[in-house]
Amino acid sequence: MLSTLRRQTGTGLRLLIVFTIVCGIVYPLAVWGVSRIPGLSGSAEGSVVTAADGTVAGSSVIGVDPVPANPAADPYFHTRPAASAQGVLGPADTTTSGGSNKAADSQDLLHEVEQRRAAIAQREGVAPAAVPTDAVTASGSGLDPDISPAYAALQVARVARVTGLPVAQVQGLVAQATSGRALGFLGEPAVDVTTLNLAVQGALHR
Repeated sequence: MLSTLRRQTGTGLRLLIVFTIVCGIVYPLAVWGVSRIPGLSGSAEGSVVTAADGTVAGSSVIGVDPVPANPAADPYFHTRPAASAQGVLGPADTTTSGGSNKAADSQDLLHEVEQRRAAIAQREGVAPAAVPTDAVTASGSGLDPDISPAYAALQVARVARVTGLPVAQVQGLVAQATSGRALGFLGEPAVDVTTLNLAVQGALHR
């Protein structure tokens, strides 16, 4: 009986040591090693983006809608609205991620959409009908960094006017921040607002 207990205890200790090494040392090191592969390291570290001076400015996969100091002279491109936003367009509560969970036939949602459409049309100096759908509907996460090329194009004239950059240059920055369809046919082209605003700031400091 005592010998059986010793054998079982020894077996248990050996398994504990083996699994501690495999799961606590080998596996974490293997995952860390894979994350160092060129092309994957950026994503593994949070897809960090930096400003022109090298300081960390955010993540390319998290969209935070900028708040202009002077709304009448707004130099930024804007993301989609967030369900957590205070007011019609924002700013969003960046500590909260999620949608509004309102149904498509919700009168509250329809009212919010119309308010956003009117506010964006006024900001961009266009007719409400010219405002794209993604500009007035919140994303599922509320922190989506991507907007449609149509929404980016709508904002080009204002950004160029406020910053003093030529329209063609701003359009070029939009094109550089635009990604195509995955594998060439999945999804839709998208413009990353975080990297685009950093590019605009960089162009102003050149």
